[in-house]
Amino acid sequence: MRPEVCLMSPVLDTALISPHDREEAIRHAVWESVVAVDIDHRPSAEDISVRMALSAIGPLRICSARATAVTVRRTQRLARQDEEPAVFLGLQVTGTSLVAQNGRECVLRPGEFAVYESIAPYTLLFDEGVDHHFLRLPRAALALPDRLIRDNTSVTLGSDDPIARLAFTYFHQLAVDGELHQGADAVVEPSVELLRVVLTHRHGDSSLARGPLEATLSLRLTQYIRQHLADPDLSPARIAATHNISVRHLYAVLSRSGISLGDWIRTRRLAECRRELAGPNGRLRTIAAIGRSWGFTDATHFSKVFKQAYGISPRAWRDEHRPRSST
Repeated sequence: MRPEVCLMSPVLDTALISPHDREEAIRHAVWESVVAVDIDHRPSAEDISVRMALSAIGPLRICSARATAVTVRRTQRLARQDEEPAVFLGLQVTGTSLVAQNGRECVLRPGEFAVYESIAPYTLLFDEGVDHHFLRLPRAALALPDRLIRDNTSVTLGSDDPIARLAFTYFHQLAVDGELHQGADAVVEPSVELLRVVLTHRHGDSSLARGPLEATLSLRLTQYIRQHLADPDLSPARIAATHNISVRHLYAVLSRSGISLGDWIRTRRLAECRRELAGPNGRLRTIAAIGRSWGFTDATHFSKVFKQAYGISPRAWRDEHRPRSST
């Protein structure tokens, strides 16, 4: 996991709000977009700092937040008023936090997450400040027994469980990658299935793991490829080995999603080259060097496939986007 987090356009940024109005603005934003909770800020109003970004993928809501120290409480009164019971995942990015619900407490460190539910009181302690992703989905979507969900709340997940570690990586990437937010049909069901397998696996029924893991495989494969597009040794064998599957199974999974692996990689590598060539630093390196940095080791081949894709040579594309000097 990369330590930095790129927030989407903020729904709330207290730097733009007068200190007198900050607490009420934060409460309103959280209540309207996430869940009704009591919020106890540690710093004075002048020192409160919150940046919060929100996105929705079908019924799945994602809130990414950075903030000064705070305590969040879902009280019994607020929990009783819940009209649509929800399950939350709290993903710790940096620092630590504490989650308390159903008579249990757990501490979260970077790379760990916890599950808690909206229909019971809970407390979230962020003594070091907030650097966290909050994911909310309808409780009914999990289709799991109430007792099983309750037994998995306020438990640290991710440190000593390979499936939970995989889930953290998946949900963290889902929170920070805006491209994934465009296809609800392709994302929501795998997300629900992966959370379901985390909870059932921890409950001791690992036989339920195969289906959900397979359901998320295509999405996890494409995310891995996106993250390693610039690696010159990215190959079907490496991709398959990383995910503990055969190359044949790799091609079969991607084919079911309508993806031809070689074409898919080449298209995205070309798009990155096109972006760099048109950017402000596009003339700081040779065209061949930019091609090599995205896996095109042969400069002649790179120029050929670039022109086939965009109808213009890399050099002409870069020249078209040369910064005009002001006079």
